[in-house]
Amino acid sequence: MRERWIVGALLAGLLLGACGDPASDTAAPPPARATPEASGAPTSTTRQRPAASPDATGAKGSPAKAPTKAPTVLYLGDSLAMENQDVLGNLLRDRLDARYTSAPYAGTTLCDYLEGTAEPSLVPPADKAAALVRSLRPDFVVLQFWGNSWGYTPCMDGITYDRARKTYLARYESDMTRLAGQITGAGGARAPRIVWVLQGPDAVTPDRVRAVNALYEERASASGELAADAGRTVSPVSARGTWVQYLPCTAYEHEHPAYCTQPDRDRTALHRDDDSLHFCLAPMTSRPKPCPVRSPGILRLTREITRVIAGQVG
Repeated sequence: MRERWIVGALLAGLLLGACGDPASDTAAPPPARATPEASGAPTSTTRQRPAASPDATGAKGSPAKAPTKAPTVLYLGDSLAMENQDVLGNLLRDRLDARYTSAPYAGTTLCDYLEGTAEPSLVPPADKAAALVRSLRPDFVVLQFWGNSWGYTPCMDGITYDRARKTYLARYESDMTRLAGQITGAGGARAPRIVWVLQGPDAVTPDRVRAVNALYEERASASGELAADAGRTVSPVSARGTWVQYLPCTAYEHEHPAYCTQPDRDRTALHRDDDSLHFCLAPMTSRPKPCPVRSPGILRLTREITRVIAGQVG
């Protein structure tokens, strides 16, 4: 009976690009539902692909010399990771000659990737974090989670930031500890380095994102894990926690004009007018998938993740 309920919940509940907390009075209505078959979340991991050409959405600059030992990188996360995954893979391969696997699932949170729980999950057993670590033996596991908690993230037991802030943050911190422990344990003597990706500012619940980012930073500092402040790259220089739709073009974006969307105003778009959360500048579809167009926000985020990993292996 429980298995039938889980399948029914997944069929009814997996969301397009799902990131949010609809319990908030100011939150937008949840996006349209999609079946798992149309979700865009991989049922198997994305294996190494040929390096991107200069025309790919992960545009190349001058590639740095690859390190002596090419790292193996595993990338897990929610809809933000879903849209980022191809660009990050291209950058890691171009700069570090990395072996790269991604297995993000839209709508997920940390507990979806835990093994050994009785809770329903949006992630199948083969793509749980520990299972992938045992299979792939990565050097780095990059975790990018916005902090989803709503009716379609059932493993959170309905705990939302809006309704129970202290409980939500305590649960989130506990799940961070459990997930990191499972990843480390699965790696055995060659435990991977965990990279916690700090998120960009949020237009709806800015305090929640700041609190989640603080947990990532505290965890990394106390444990020897890594924090990649990718969210800083999509924030105003003088206001790290303030959401904006546009930022001044960087030197890189000026050199690669496709990434400076409004050169006459010296600014580039991070978000679409109809989506304050995601960074892909293409419209969202009924099947979540990697972003198909050049998007400055995605490139900024993934360049910072790549920089942090390169600093550990270069």
